Amino acid sequence: MSDRKSTPGTGAAPPAPGTRTGAPALPREALEIAAGYAFPGPALDLGALLWDGACLPDAQIRVPLSMLNRHGLVAGATGTGKTKTLQLIAEQLSAQGVPVFLADVKGDLWGIAAPGQQNDKVRSRAAEVHQRWTGTGFPAEFLALGGIGHGVPVRATITSFGPVLLSKVLQLNRTQEQSLGLIFHYADTKGLELVDLKDLRAVVAFLTSEEGRTELKDIGGLSTATAGVILRSLTAFEAEGMGDFFGEPEFDTAELLRTAPDGRGLVSVLELSAVQDRPRLFSTFLMWLLADLFHDLPEVGDADRPKLVFFFDEAHLLFDEASKAFLEAITRTVRLIRSKGVGVFFVTQTPKDVPAEVLGQLGNRVQHALRAFTPDDQKALGATVKTFPDSPYDLEELLTGLGTGEAVVTVLSEKGAPTPVAATRLRAPESLMGPIAAEELDRAVTASALHERYAQAVDRESAYERLQEPRGGKGPDETNGERRPGKGPDEIAGEPRRGKGPDEITGAGGRGTSSRGKAEKDESVVEQVVGSGMFKSLARSVGTQIGREITRSLFGTARRRR
Repeated sequence: MSDRKSTPGTGAAPPAPGTRTGAPALPREALEIAAGYAFPGPALDLGALLWDGACLPDAQIRVPLSMLNRHGLVAGATGTGKTKTLQLIAEQLSAQGVPVFLADVKGDLWGIAAPGQQNDKVRSRAAEVHQRWTGTGFPAEFLALGGIGHGVPVRATITSFGPVLLSKVLQLNRTQEQSLGLIFHYADTKGLELVDLKDLRAVVAFLTSEEGRTELKDIGGLSTATAGVILRSLTAFEAEGMGDFFGEPEFDTAELLRTAPDGRGLVSVLELSAVQDRPRLFSTFLMWLLADLFHDLPEVGDADRPKLVFFFDEAHLLFDEASKAFLEAITRTVRLIRSKGVGVFFVTQTPKDVPAEVLGQLGNRVQHALRAFTPDDQKALGATVKTFPDSPYDLEELLTGLGTGEAVVTVLSEKGAPTPVAATRLRAPESLMGPIAAEELDRAVTASALHERYAQAVDRESAYERLQEPRGGKGPDETNGERRPGKGPDEIAGEPRRGKGPDEITGAGGRGTSSRGKAEKDESVVEQVVGSGMFKSLARSVGTQIGREITRSLFGTARRRR
């Protein structure tokens, strides 16, 4: 969304970045900085250079579009403008045809779908940075974790989420995490689908029962004490209302890669304000979304533009109390997903919130103001300064004196080299800077094509139901009146499913109690069901794990068939 139009009130077009028009008037140091941002290819305009207390609109600060899959960091104290920076970058990516994912922790980003409202502040900022500001709304989808809050529900199955991420959510220790991994391995190999929490509880209960306790004997076993901890954690987790996040229809992360009919990238806004008191859950869920994308996308190498840019808000929550293995998995995912065309921006308060191994992968930096009111703040400020390249600025003084909507920027040039550090007065977003009305948001959600696919939760036959089935065909008289226990997984895996699969639902494999006449009578109803988005979403996921071994990633998340 590079802007080359005339500046309001002047009637003249601002000079293109990198041209020498008006450049001799710039101080030598400022001229050298400006030259580092004179990219010939497509780029996003961030704002104008600040030097010696003055805004220099002839020196535009930009980031190459092709470098936005090299990841980035947006940092700064509360109230310094991080959210508006996300909005500004997201708008320009959308305008360039790049889909964007935004985690909206506070509900501030709903307004991206509505045109912004011009006022004195906007007019002043636009004039200062040579921006021709026009109120513009951008194509957006609104999502909600587990359907809690406004938005299309985003759910994951327990099988897909995997043992590593679930262990972090449940706050299990290393031994308990390893045991949970064994439970998932057993369910995978026996074809027991873990769709929701009751499925996982059923498998744990079976493996500690008289009948099932020998099943894991050859691979380490599952102690009763560890199983008890896992079961209690699951029960407490569900009692807190978190069971809604797991189930079907599972959200297909390919939905995040779409563009609008006019060619602009779709902005997917995941509302987290309703679950912001559960930070460990939503940060881990964001990692699941990223890991799922990593599974499915092909290698693209160095493309001229990213396929998706993913903004990971409150990033420090992901790294808090994370094990060494977990951090290694995050680092590897961030490093490798670049070649799949996905850029990841971590959003947090200071760079020290992000481990050095991950921080080293982040080539683009937008650092808003930091506060230094306490000795700890001062220490964090010093650590932040050390993460920047050498510059002519006094960064400690600069970072504590930046105003709202100002930041210190360094990005990767088109050749992959870091640009000079540039204090920048950022442009104003063109969409609404704040939430839209809840009624308007609900109308947008209901009108979305995703609503039909994901709004209604489905509870189909899975591990819980399979383990509850009675054995064989013997009735009470043939078993001396004793109730037989549920079938073991080996018996389950070797027989056809009792629940209806897609073919049975469509009439291709119905069981004998339905007459042919009734099937013909109901044909028109079946056609309607088969044609619905809900059916297509369910049919995509039904039975995909039964009868095959599940491939798991660095995080233990499961690769799905699309």
